[in-house]
Formats: sequence, C-alpha cells, structure tokens
Amino acid sequence: MKLSIRSKKWLLTLHILFGAIMFGNIVTFFILSITASVTENKPLMEACYQVMNLMANTSVRASTFAATVTGVFLSIWTKWGLFKYYWIIVKEVLTFMLLGLNIWGMNAWTNQALVQLDNRGITTNITILQSNLWIGIIIQLISLLLIFVLSVFKPWGRRQPKAN
Repeated sequence: MKLSIRSKKWLLTLHILFGAIMFGNIVTFFILSITASVTENKPLMEACYQVMNLMANTSVRASTFAATVTGVFLSIWTKWGLFKYYWIIVKEVLTFMLLGLNIWGMNAWTNQALVQLDNRGITTNITILQSNLWIGIIIQLISLLLIFVLSVFKPWGRRQPKAN
C-alpha cells in the first residue's frame, strides 16, 4: 500500500509534530533536572520530580509511541521501506533505544527519586538517581538530534540487495 502525496504529507506532519513534542519533553526534563540538582529546597526538588514523573507517564510515553508508529507507517507506506537505507536502520535502532528510555527509564528514575525524597529526604541515593536521570536525558538529547540530522541529510545511501 502506498500513500497519496496528500496523505503522506499529513502523516509526515504528524510524525514531525510528535518528534517535536518528544524533543520538548526532553528539554523540559533537562531544565527540571538542572533545577533539582542545584537546589537544596526539598519541596522544589520534589515538585521537579513530580512534574517529570507526570510527564514520563503521559506526554513522554504518548509522543514516543506516536512518533514510532508514524515513523513505521512512513517507512512501510512510502518508497523508503524499513530496511532499504542505512540511515533508516540507524534511526530505527535509536528509536528502539528511546522507546526503552522513555517508556521505562524516565518513569522508573523519577519514581525512585520521589520515593527516596519521601522516605529519607535528600540523600546520597538521590545523587545516584539524578546521575541515572542525567545519563538518560543526555542519551535522549543526542539520539533525537542525531535522528533529526539523519532525517535531513539521509547519509550512506541505499543498501545493496544480497545476491542469491
């Protein structure tokens, strides 16, 4: 099944929109993580983690899932295909990594931080959880930026079919 030009443009628009929402979510996580890392104000720190946890359970999950689904449909229903081009395969690998980070990691780390704050106040465990969250955020930012660059420049060309 191939899409009409108009349908393809609508699907591409949705895909770009969901990718932009993912990027906005990660930038928001970045800002809230900076705030939580530098403050000694427990209520402010807790508010940052609560907002991140709410986002992880709603907007982050929804945008990640929607961007993935629209990307798969774009690959299947257009000339690009799922495995025809090296740049698409790299995007797929990065996308599956982002799925894990966004659907499991962000929720788990912000949840654990909230539990630590409720049980013990600000402790060494918070520092470890903040480090995990920072690593996840940085990986996501780099991955999303790389996905955007790959989408624009489309490097490496088409894969050669295997000879039978």
